[in-house]
Amino acid sequence: MPDDAPDTSKPPVIADDLLSILVCPLTRSPLRLEGNELVATQPEDAGLRYPIRDGIPVLLIDEATLPAGVESLDAFKQKHADLIPQ
Repeated sequence: MPDDAPDTSKPPVIADDLLSILVCPLTRSPLRLEGNELVATQPEDAGLRYPIRDGIPVLLIDEATLPAGVESLDAFKQKHADLIPQ
């Protein structure tokens, strides 16, 4: 592995007190840690997945991985409009 490549062999350590205040920037739902990603808890089993790079959560909507079966961020927003605060 090159010296500048992120170490993905072990999951990142996110302090519980930090994790308890982090929310999805789109739905404002709490996040849970799954491997090297933070996953929005709403909608259930279909939340946006945010990467953690070099131990830093990247909470940018454009950087999120979409749930399976959702083609675009616009499609996600339309499908889950009731979960997105105005």
